[in-house]
Amino acid sequence: MSIETKNERGGVLATLFVRRPVMAVVVNALIMVAGLAALLGIEVRELPSVERPVLSISTSFPGAAAETVDREITAVVEGAVARVQGVSAISSSSSVGSSRVTLEFSESTNLDIATSDVRDALSRVNRGLPEGAEEPTIFKADSDAQAIIQLAVTSDTMPIAELTEIVEDVVVERLGAIEGVAEVQVYGTRQSSFDIDVDPVKLASRGLTVADIRSAVSTIALDAPAGSINGPNQNISVRAISEVAEPADFERLPVGNGRTLLGDVATVVFDAAASTSSIRADGRPGIGLGIVRQAQSNTIAISEGVHAAVATLNETLPAGVNVLISSDDAIFIEGALHEVEIALIVSLVVVVAIIYLFLLDWRAVIVPAISMPIALLGAVAGMYAAGFSLNIITLLALVLATGLVVDDAIVVLENIVRRKHMGAGPRAAAVLGTQEVFFAVVATTLTLAAVFVPLSFLEGQTGQLFREFGFTLAIAVLLSSVVALSMGPMIASRFLKEDSGKGGHGIIGGFGRAFGKFYRVTLGIALRNPIVVLLIAALFAGSAYFVFGNLRQEITPPEDRSVINIGVSAPNTASLDFVRTRLGQVEAMLQPYLESGEATSLFVLSGWGNGGNMTLTLAPWDERERSQAQIATEITGLMAQVPGVRASVRQGNSLGIRGGGSGLQFAVAGSDYTVLAETAYTIADALQEDGRFGRVSVAFDTSQPQLTLTVDRARANALGIDINGLATTMQAMIDGANVGNVFINDTSYSVRMVSTTNPVNDPRDLENLFVRTGDGRYVPMSTIATIEESAVPPSLRRE
Repeated sequence: MSIETKNERGGVLATLFVRRPVMAVVVNALIMVAGLAALLGIEVRELPSVERPVLSISTSFPGAAAETVDREITAVVEGAVARVQGVSAISSSSSVGSSRVTLEFSESTNLDIATSDVRDALSRVNRGLPEGAEEPTIFKADSDAQAIIQLAVTSDTMPIAELTEIVEDVVVERLGAIEGVAEVQVYGTRQSSFDIDVDPVKLASRGLTVADIRSAVSTIALDAPAGSINGPNQNISVRAISEVAEPADFERLPVGNGRTLLGDVATVVFDAAASTSSIRADGRPGIGLGIVRQAQSNTIAISEGVHAAVATLNETLPAGVNVLISSDDAIFIEGALHEVEIALIVSLVVVVAIIYLFLLDWRAVIVPAISMPIALLGAVAGMYAAGFSLNIITLLALVLATGLVVDDAIVVLENIVRRKHMGAGPRAAAVLGTQEVFFAVVATTLTLAAVFVPLSFLEGQTGQLFREFGFTLAIAVLLSSVVALSMGPMIASRFLKEDSGKGGHGIIGGFGRAFGKFYRVTLGIALRNPIVVLLIAALFAGSAYFVFGNLRQEITPPEDRSVINIGVSAPNTASLDFVRTRLGQVEAMLQPYLESGEATSLFVLSGWGNGGNMTLTLAPWDERERSQAQIATEITGLMAQVPGVRASVRQGNSLGIRGGGSGLQFAVAGSDYTVLAETAYTIADALQEDGRFGRVSVAFDTSQPQLTLTVDRARANALGIDINGLATTMQAMIDGANVGNVFINDTSYSVRMVSTTNPVNDPRDLENLFVRTGDGRYVPMSTIATIEESAVPPSLRRE
């Protein structure tokens, strides 16, 4: 089919819309209505989802060494979930008392179905986990995921133990129910518990052991059905209970042979247990909360839900209890989207103004001015139908499309105006002008679409990022041709006058004639010297190739998100008091930023990991003079003044890609951690010597001191010592051991066995712990065991 034939068919289409303007209006009105409806319902987020579906499995094994957790928990969990359908990668981390396994699935995996499959796989190995290990918990988030919203619960009147109950029973339940929330992290809680403070001297003098106390308190939660009495007229159920609700009730419990009461060898108190972390929000102590979002969820939607929940909680919680939001990633996202929306509006206005400057007729501007919003709204409808979201990338596509969607309308309009100048009537000019450029408009549109669509088929996370970008541009360009070929001839046939497009007088016309003359001169020179033109083009192409190779390459540029995170790492042996003191010094250094107004909030978390974390929320962009990068650079210099800890300043990025921002990472896999460590350090040394890789670090170090108690089984057996109870005895004497739970008013409280009379503060104190032999004598632990101190890695990883 020839081009003339195709143009003739285009003329038939133009004739239809010129003769039936209502049809043209209806077609374009349908596009606008669909776009407006989609605009109200489309998902709004910062960027397209570039995350793979991720699940994390957390298992707690209190008191267990990292090596024990790795061997008995992590390896078992990994083996159970390795065959779940859709799993593409498994990584894990084992630390003291905790195992965390992260499962990464293929892009097409349904996360809800995967969660169910993982739960079924874990149920088959739960019984094989060691005694004392808690049941694995599944989270729909990466194990390394950071909280997108941080909150603080404070009270000037309520004790921390009561505040902990309110947070865990009310606040966490409410926030965890928000759609898209994977986990609500809680910091700084102090739960009330019954502490049985054992005096080992009194215990030994009465011929008793820790095992006897453990046996005595095993019945504290007696609450059992005892059957029912069936009478002639009624049935009565029987319930057997023995309530223990006060410290005095514990102290009256018989121990051992019954002649000794628990109060004779121990003191029982009901108090808030020691916390492993603490928080301060804007200088006030309290309890911290971190909202971790699910993989592939919407940060803005979660933020709206959290703000609504906080407003409700502040109205319903007891007087004096306040819930405040310390930091919220959605604030930056909404601000960034607003900036792009402003850019889109400005681009629309500028395009219309430029068209008017060249055509100098407001009637001629009507066609492109109407075609742009219709095509862009139609693109939004296409985005909604394709399941895309309204984000920075798709808004950028719409901004770029603003200059493209108007091209078709200008081409059609210019040819219609040309036909009018040749003497044709309004309707004839509209039909003939559209007919002549019909094929050119269609070909140009398809060419542009063919350029942008391949962006959507790039592989990896880059392809995920630009998939919506390419399709959005293609949809907008395709719809622009529909609008130009329908509304263009219809409007031109009714609004253009005889003198339309003849403007050329005045200052603007003079500029146009001057530029036209300049173009004719330069074009003549270029045509007479083709070799020079080719050489200049080759020079620019070569310089572009050279410059491209030296440009800094990154997925996203540095961003001012109005949030600075400061991670403080302390030695592995540092206590919570030491960390709290150092973070207090850092807090004092950051106080001037709050006083000057450059920052609005400071969230301080002590005891998270082997150090702490601080979140400094900066004032909005228009309320401060310095950028986030400038403030972060200044804070980095201040952190060098804090002794005993290593502080690092981090600035977030938009993508949230797993492992993003950490440079090139790779793992050395094998079965022996010693061999792996030697190999990794050898590779790191070679990379460091190369000089092209900057700072090279190995995520494996033996900086955690550990005491290993090696029991001589033969000697223990000869003395009649049961080694099964040694672990409980030592744990109770060192840092306390949980021995049960009691219920008071439907609330569960733990019961811990501790010893503060003769605290174990030195490795040699372990050797002086006494154990009972088979004939009733007491011998020191050193009789049957040797103690060796060694350095071990604080955590072990698997890939």
